[in-house]
Amino acid sequence: MKTQLPADVRPYRRTPEFTEATIPAGLLRHHSTKPGVWAMIHVLEGTLEYRILEPVEERHLLTPGHPGVVEPTVPHEVAPLGPVRFYVEFHAVAPDVGDPHG
Repeated sequence: MKTQLPADVRPYRRTPEFTEATIPAGLLRHHSTKPGVWAMIHVLEGTLEYRILEPVEERHLLTPGHPGVVEPTVPHEVAPLGPVRFYVEFHAVAPDVGDPHG
């Protein structure tokens, strides 16, 4: 699992905070981000299991201070390990606002 986002991506959206009782069903099963979209899973309380499903299965425990980086198009899922509170922040390459030709 990558531990940092690329330097050229910027946040553009974040989810509401979820708990073990409010996690959308889609996050609990195989899903992925779109091409070019990275995500950072931020755990505020508790522990969340982050499973990368392909190309090689990996399991990671996310806790406050230890977020999970989601790479574009990589299938993954999460599972709460007891009470948890977290949100997901989505990132993409930001256009260069200082470029007069853009």
